Amino acid sequence: MLTAPQNPSPGLARVRERIARAARAACRDPAAVTLIGVAKSQPAEAIARAVGEGLADLGENYLQEALDHAAALAGSPVRWHFIGALQSNKTRPVAERFDWVHTVDRLKIAERLSAQRPPGMAPLAVCIQVHLGGEQTKGGVSPAELPALARAVAGLPRLALRGLMALPPEETDVARQRHWFRELRLLRDALAQDGPALDALSMGMSGDFEAAIAEGATHVRVGTALFGPRPPAAAR
Repeated sequence: MLTAPQNPSPGLARVRERIARAARAACRDPAAVTLIGVAKSQPAEAIARAVGEGLADLGENYLQEALDHAAALAGSPVRWHFIGALQSNKTRPVAERFDWVHTVDRLKIAERLSAQRPPGMAPLAVCIQVHLGGEQTKGGVSPAELPALARAVAGLPRLALRGLMALPPEETDVARQRHWFRELRLLRDALAQDGPALDALSMGMSGDFEAAIAEGATHVRVGTALFGPRPPAAAR
């Protein structure tokens, strides 16, 4: 197990305060917002420091990197969230080792995760990724196809469909940021009218998570603001 350095992590305190301010401004309980530290390409020492100071949730984009981090943090009370694009040939280790998957965007992936989730573990919590903004480089199911996929995923035995996730276009204007997050929230609320009740909205990153919280985010995925810029040599 990797030992956390003694130097405190100023990023964690700052991000927690930003979350608390945004939640209070929206008349929400800050405890209703889960901070997921995005560990992609970050030094293991920085991750261990934040976990040692109480960061309970880590988000991983790449499977092998996730397995390395998990080995280094063995024994730490961490909830593991898979937040990257998931290929069919990598679903088994994700089903066996993770607590959440935020990027389910097709039934085949969901079926494999359900079939490969060990019976002795709690159902795997999943979010359906929705494609907002029309950017070709980002994945997700279209809003029109969302209801049918949600119904199918909700019926799988080893999964717990919890909510929706999105990677909307990057915006600097707060009103535009809120536009996309509001769209995801409304899609979630529409599903609840005649489909599964969903309690999670995974949306918001370092540059826009305050706007996401204002629109109801329950999980924010924060990397740079928490750990600092990724080392240039680690860029992918």
